[in-house]
Amino acid sequence: MTNHKTYSIAVLPGDGIGPDVIAESLKVLGAVEGKLNSVRFELQEYSVGAGEYLRSGDPLPPATLEKLKQHDAILLGAMGLPNIRWPEGVEMTPQIDIREKLDLYCGLRPIRLYHELHTPLKRYKTAEIDFLIVRESTEGLFSTRLLKHPSDANEVTDTMRVTRQGSERLFRSAFQQAVGRRRHLTLVDKANVLPSMAFFRKVFDEAARQFPAVQTDRIYVDAASLYLVQRPETFDVLVTENMFGDILSDLAAGLIGGMGMAPSADIGDKYAVFQPSHGSAPDIAGKGIANPIATILSVAMMLDWFNHNETRCGAGLIRRAVERVMSDPCNRTADLGGRLSTTEMGDRVVTQCSQSSD
Repeated sequence: MTNHKTYSIAVLPGDGIGPDVIAESLKVLGAVEGKLNSVRFELQEYSVGAGEYLRSGDPLPPATLEKLKQHDAILLGAMGLPNIRWPEGVEMTPQIDIREKLDLYCGLRPIRLYHELHTPLKRYKTAEIDFLIVRESTEGLFSTRLLKHPSDANEVTDTMRVTRQGSERLFRSAFQQAVGRRRHLTLVDKANVLPSMAFFRKVFDEAARQFPAVQTDRIYVDAASLYLVQRPETFDVLVTENMFGDILSDLAAGLIGGMGMAPSADIGDKYAVFQPSHGSAPDIAGKGIANPIATILSVAMMLDWFNHNETRCGAGLIRRAVERVMSDPCNRTADLGGRLSTTEMGDRVVTQCSQSSD
């Protein structure tokens, strides 16, 4: 009798297109589960987001957060709606609350080009753009985002917080990612102007001495924006502050076809959330045209994180299936200039997973 390892996954479909893309990712996860011998997945869905706020008055109920901690991983669709805001005018972002409350300091944003038709940089071919952004996700310029300000205030200040502990653990993770890739790590900062970033660079330099096998570069964030467009093929792993990572991740996604192609993970020492980099896109919610690839690739990242021989094989199975599907220029959703529906794209990935002999 086979002893199965069961992984418990909290599923947070969220708002807008979140439920649409989550449905396809779960179909793919089911296809992968059918190929594994000794691993099973147990799913539990929770309501979190702007829709939950309208129902209960809290987008992230404390009881729900405690339940999330009991699972092995969290799979999230998208959260927030532009017209549902706090009194001070900012959107509700329970996905950021989860990062901070669960101390998910290491944000991983892989960027890979699957087909030359997907990029606006027409000189690039498939897989020539392949890098990883590592984003600090618990401090930086986001650190004072929850401070309340008087409605009649004449000045509002945001503070960029950079700590030694937060930087050291971020850089340790980034160097480890680089060791597993092409051994090249680029620090992105603004150390020429901001004292907090000069400190950030100092801690990076100290960490670099512990990883002599990894080649390092240091560039300013404005230059990084330029180089990502001019020569993205020269990057392997980039590590940066919270806000800089937020902005550069979207720029990078634009190089490979848009947010629908950009998966992500937010990882801490104990918990992890996996989600597409895109938002809730309420204008296309329920229309069946959202691209589910980012969410499907986020599932692959989750399977890697489980760090089990079979789940790692499952992650590879998903990535190869996506590569085969996306290598056909006919397989494109509307964001990529095609006509496939959300469900049709998911079905094609499922078919490739099921047909694989790996």
